[in-house]
Amino acid sequence: MADLLSRLAHMLDPEAAHVWAIRALGGWGRSGAPLAGAMPRLATVVAGVTFPNPVGLAAGLDKDARAIPGLMALGFGSVEVGTLTPRAQPGNPKPRLFRLAEDRAVINRMGFNNGGLAAGVARAAAATRRGGVLGINVGANKDATDRIADYVAGVRAAAAVADYVTINISSPNTPGLRDLQQGAALDELLAACVVERGTTPLFLKIAPDLDAAGIDGVAKAAIARGVDALVIGNTTISRPALRSAHAGETGGLSGAPLRALAAAKLAEVRAATGGQIALVAAGGIDSGAEAYARIRAGASLVQLYSALVYEGPGLPRRVVTELAACLARDGFASVAEAVGA
Repeated sequence: MADLLSRLAHMLDPEAAHVWAIRALGGWGRSGAPLAGAMPRLATVVAGVTFPNPVGLAAGLDKDARAIPGLMALGFGSVEVGTLTPRAQPGNPKPRLFRLAEDRAVINRMGFNNGGLAAGVARAAAATRRGGVLGINVGANKDATDRIADYVAGVRAAAAVADYVTINISSPNTPGLRDLQQGAALDELLAACVVERGTTPLFLKIAPDLDAAGIDGVAKAAIARGVDALVIGNTTISRPALRSAHAGETGGLSGAPLRALAAAKLAEVRAATGGQIALVAAGGIDSGAEAYARIRAGASLVQLYSALVYEGPGLPRRVVTELAACLARDGFASVAEAVGA
């Protein structure tokens, strides 16, 4: 059934398929049974939060928190919704989402399209979590005159509901947003947001396009300000060799071609932070073996998104099962034992 649904989705326009998938998961989540059972070996604690397994859904799929129960029922240990901005906004003009099937990749320039912070947080508060961890990803409106104020508002509202909140300053599709990853702007942002999060863990999502100096600056600021984890990372504006006719589209590239860059940046961030802060790996993860490699490279958690487009809704269960097998094969009794091994 999952394979059939995936084939049907690929017959639709990419954004129409996205909307259809969220509606289907939203409906199924109210009655469907979880597809992945509990695996004690995979339970892990990050920032004081217990994750039933370290395999999470990255932000961007469920932008408005409409399908949390259904997504958790697929087997994800955590689901991160958003990006939510203080005010609703339509995002960038269509078309803005492209499948690169030959490359098992996606390019998007969505532009934080969402129905606004208040509506998204309200749906998240009402959702059944099925034992999983809920993250809420927040951002700034495109036309904001004070972007730090937008993030403060997002963190304040989301922290009351979420198990953790992620500040997204890494999207390439909102002009000037990535400037917040640098220097005084970053320090001012983090200083303001750590006050508003209260006791809720605060994560920071960064771009895989940062150079060594940029990574070093982010690492120092995040540690100094008490950020609980770094998410490495978002889509890339770089373009490795691609075969698809959509290769020249502007926007952020994700999926299999991002794998090598994302893994390399994880290693650089691990070196820059020296294990002083938890890391979440994202980008090109499509198997238990790849998830295991990122964990051994220093990630405490991993996140998937684009691989779902090509592997279908059975992917989380498969990754979780394969990861458990990798840990058992190498004699690790827990995920924590394997982090950085």
